Amino acid sequence: MLLAAGIVVFVGGAAPPPPTTRPLLLGGVIPGPEGPIALPTDAPPVAPTEAERAWLGRGSVPGATPRDREMAERALLDMRTLTQPDGSVAAAWYGIWKYVWPRDAAWVAAAYTATGHGRDALAVLRRLATLQRPDGTWEARYRLDGAPVGDKRAAQLDGNGWVPWAVWFWYVHQDPKAPETTAALAELWPMVRAAGDAVTGRLRPNGLPPRGPDYWETRTDQVTLGTAAPLSAGLRAAVDLARRTDPAAAERWAGPAQRLDRAIRDTFGRHDYPRTASAKGGADTAVTWLGPPFAPADAGVASAVRGAAERLTLPNGGILPGEHWAGDPTAAWTPETASFALFSAASGDRAGARQRLDWLADHRTAAGSLPEKVSADGKPASVAPLAWTSAGVLLTLTALDRSLPIP
Repeated sequence: MLLAAGIVVFVGGAAPPPPTTRPLLLGGVIPGPEGPIALPTDAPPVAPTEAERAWLGRGSVPGATPRDREMAERALLDMRTLTQPDGSVAAAWYGIWKYVWPRDAAWVAAAYTATGHGRDALAVLRRLATLQRPDGTWEARYRLDGAPVGDKRAAQLDGNGWVPWAVWFWYVHQDPKAPETTAALAELWPMVRAAGDAVTGRLRPNGLPPRGPDYWETRTDQVTLGTAAPLSAGLRAAVDLARRTDPAAAERWAGPAQRLDRAIRDTFGRHDYPRTASAKGGADTAVTWLGPPFAPADAGVASAVRGAAERLTLPNGGILPGEHWAGDPTAAWTPETASFALFSAASGDRAGARQRLDWLADHRTAAGSLPEKVSADGKPASVAPLAWTSAGVLLTLTALDRSLPIP
């Protein structure tokens, strides 16, 4: 092995070492006068400020037990701290995570909605509307000032599913007759319309979207379930919204939405919904997005989720993104674990959801924040808090309290 100028070259046919997971880089965040303040990894819990208590009181803190509510309260406050005044949601407050991913922001908007913070959700959705590209899609991620990152990372089409779904999720929680609801939907509708037209215009003759990167953030030469599943949820949600405000769009999209759902069943479903439409595609967390609360319950999907959970659950108890994941094969990812928890909760499997939630609660930082990863030895790793995980936990706890709407 030769090392020169920071470049590692392997010779003699030697294989590179397996990827490893970074240790915990920060343990949490608290609000400061000029923005979030990062906490050290060993920082103890910080009591909410008076302003934070007032904000919590304007919504609800889900959870049936004191521990659940404590975790939910911290997740809510972490999301609030990561959400900037203009609605930009930082995935985390550290280095390469301090960007806006449309996917993560959409989940945060849904979690705000579910916990009664509809104005915060609306701010996030409005910000996503300003970030949308002229062709109706979104970049993979943005700087907090709205500029594309410019690292040549390819756009991820899954945002065109997650964002319309989040708008629909927000809308169905509002009073449809309230003038402010009507005005807000009218404001957001051009974004949804452009997103829906972009999706239907890109579906291939077989009904599936084109190949491209998804939440794995890696190049691929095949269409993945990580793109198809959120587009399915988003397009069905967009059709429902269109029936209320733009019948012509509903007519345009209804057929493509049905073809996409049928194509997912016919191609991915024949192999128990793997990452790619092949028997060798491998289990993937994205299968959880084909069921409640993103789609009606389906016995085949439920069976596939159970099989994926068996194959993706690591010895430390958490979930790996997929069987063919190229990253550290020993580190669990908390957004993926929360996705399985949410599927269980929304599907009526309280015991399954409880198991995942307890694991997530057990592996928070000393400050009580949810990290991005958990190492093989069970320690919080990478960064904390992660907005996507916080949102997933809040949606799961809400789903245990009451049924979530399904597009």
